[in-house]
This record gives sequence, structure tokens and C-alpha cells, in this order.
Amino acid sequence: MADEARGAIELDLSVVIPAFNERDRLPSTLTETAGYLRDRGLTFEILVADDGSTDGTAEVVRGLADDIAGLSVLRADENRGKGDAVRRGVLAARGRRILYADADGATPIAELERLEEALAAGARVAVGSRALPGPGISRRTRLHRRVMGRVFARLVQQLVVPGIADTQCGFKLFDRSAAHELFAASRTNGFSFDVEILALARARGIPVAEVAVSWRDVPRSRVSLVTDSVAMLADLVAIRRRVRAGAAG
Repeated sequence: MADEARGAIELDLSVVIPAFNERDRLPSTLTETAGYLRDRGLTFEILVADDGSTDGTAEVVRGLADDIAGLSVLRADENRGKGDAVRRGVLAARGRRILYADADGATPIAELERLEEALAAGARVAVGSRALPGPGISRRTRLHRRVMGRVFARLVQQLVVPGIADTQCGFKLFDRSAAHELFAASRTNGFSFDVEILALARARGIPVAEVAVSWRDVPRSRVSLVTDSVAMLADLVAIRRRVRAGAAG
């Protein structure tokens, strides 16, 4: 599907996948996602938001679009950050519901059904969680990532978004109006963009549900546990200040 020929037809679901140098991992993720959605009979689009990749990611996606109907790529000329990529994808999406999912497929696409149940129950944002227990849930995580994740989650709860155990799982479902409202207001371009989105939802009274999902730790994470952790801490302080200023205004 050509980028410029997407049209304005409303779909059941848009899947937004941010990607930076993911030419090797994307094909299996895209094939599995499209196959699952086709089997369910959903009308859908898959938007790969290429964040200035230098490895030919965009070209690989365009090649796959010949076989995967509804697949397109939104390419940035330079690397701007995961938050910027997801924002571009979400604001371009035309599905009644919008799923943001990571390129590595760490959360199986079938876990979408758990998030759909939360929206059907009244939430407008459903957050996949690696922290909550649940029936049929399986997780495989390396120890150092589990420890760092818990430290960051504690800081998030204390500084910005109390009550959500895992803000960073790359698997979140929105109704379209909530997604467009929240991402249009967001400013964080780095990995902490999830925190800002949830803080904005809380400030605006948009119902959020946290839902246990299966997850596996996929090698070659894009997050540096040292460099990005420092940047994410600075982001938390900035997000807290912006959201509080907006609420006060």
C-alpha cells in the first residue's frame, strides 16, 4: 500500500510500530501481526514509523507491502526518538482503535484481545503490563532488565503516575479520539513518552486500565541501561512539570 494512497476510510484497527534499524526483526513481526488480524476478519492498517533508520528498514517494509495489504511506512529523515515516531504514527492512524506495539514482537499480537476487553469494559486506554499477574500469563526477562525496570517504575509512581505498575511495556491500545488527543498534546520524543501519555490521560480524566500480558525479553534492546536511564530520569522531571503546569492552567 503506497504511503500517499492510504485514503480516509475508517478501519477497525491501526497498528503503529516504531522502528529504528529493524530490517532484520520486522518481517516476522509484520507477517505474524497481519496474519492474526486477517484471521480475525478485522479491517486494519499497519503503520511502521521509521525513525530515520540507516539499514534499509523503510525499503524492507515497502517490499513487504506487496504481500501484506494495509502495510505502509512513515519515514523520518533523521533519528528523532521513539516518542516522536509513535506520535507520527498515531496521528496518521485512521482506525477506530489504535494499537502501539514494539517492532521486536516481545508481546504476542494475540494479547490484543486482553486489551480489547478492557476497552469494552469502559477504559479508553489499555496498558499492557509486565508487572501484574494474570491467568495464562508467561514472561521471560533477564535479571538486570527486571531490576532496572522496577527501579524506573518506582520513580514513575512517586513522581508522575501513581497506581500504574508498568508504564513502559510497548503494547498499548487506545480508542482513536483519546489517542489523537493525548499524542497531539505530548512533547516527549525519547523512551519516556509512555509516561507523559499516561500522565496526560490521568490529568484529563481519560480512563486507563492496566492489563497483564505475556511478554518475552528479546535480545538487542534499543534501550541503554546507563545512558537512557539518565535521560529518562530527566524526562520524568520535565513531564511532571509540564503536566502540573497544564493542569494549573
